[in-house]
Amino acid sequence: MDMDKILVIDDSPVQAQFLKSILKERYEVTMCHTAQEGLNAAMTGSYSLVLLDVIMPDMDGFAVLSRLQERELTKYIPVILITGLSDIQNEEKGLTMGAVDYIAKPFNPVIVRARVNTHIKLYHYQSRFRAEALVDNLTGVANRRSYEGSSLTRWRECMRLGCTFSVCMMDIDKFKNYNDTYGHQAGDQVIAAVGKEISSHLKRITDFFARYGGEEFVAIMVGEKAEDSYEHMKKVRQAVEDLHIEASAGISPWVTISAGGVTFQPREGDAYDSYLHIADDMLYRAKELGRNRVVWSNQGREQWSEK
Repeated sequence: MDMDKILVIDDSPVQAQFLKSILKERYEVTMCHTAQEGLNAAMTGSYSLVLLDVIMPDMDGFAVLSRLQERELTKYIPVILITGLSDIQNEEKGLTMGAVDYIAKPFNPVIVRARVNTHIKLYHYQSRFRAEALVDNLTGVANRRSYEGSSLTRWRECMRLGCTFSVCMMDIDKFKNYNDTYGHQAGDQVIAAVGKEISSHLKRITDFFARYGGEEFVAIMVGEKAEDSYEHMKKVRQAVEDLHIEASAGISPWVTISAGGVTFQPREGDAYDSYLHIADDMLYRAKELGRNRVVWSNQGREQWSEK
């Protein structure tokens, strides 16, 4: 079993090494001796806890704590402050800002291990709770709540970096007929199978896929040209048809999906919802054209359509 990773950010090598000696039997400990070095390490490692000195020359612990909480990758990592023996004011400020605990110098090894162990256990419990709250129980993919948070985060990141953003709406064709013919339990099985299949084709780090509601799904792809996203979703549509789940009605003997998407480069002043509406319009267009197809828009102008 892998050991939990702890990050110690302390400008005193002696103090950091002492903390490491207390914890190294149960945890993998990384030491950083400047605030910036610690912030960089926090962004690249999967840490279960940060031990942070309040007083450092380049940037104080409160500024580091604030930056950790601003970043998506680090905002949930618990931070324990390292403070002086009688530094009550700093302890209060740190706890108010979101630190989970403090450890006073000089260190008591028993207290250090006990507090670290408690907060790592809480971190794992809260991580499981967050994960379960963001996953759709039926399909095992991200749920609507997860999508609403991730879509805006990725949108803002694309705006900052100047890269393309694609959003695709899709749903299962003639799903009401399927439910009416085979029953809701069979319908749920189809939603689960289709969601799993689509998810298997959207595993890149630049992809995000979620169940939007009912038989509807939504996908986000970052950094691709419109033509590439369109071609990728054509393969996804075909993969669902190739599952060969018997359909109750439609243009194919098998369960199929229709998809509509748009690719654009977010700019200041743009509204994300306006592009989501374009994707929804493209999905509606795919239905109008006969279903089981992908219709795509480039910045709301040029369009591609299967068949």
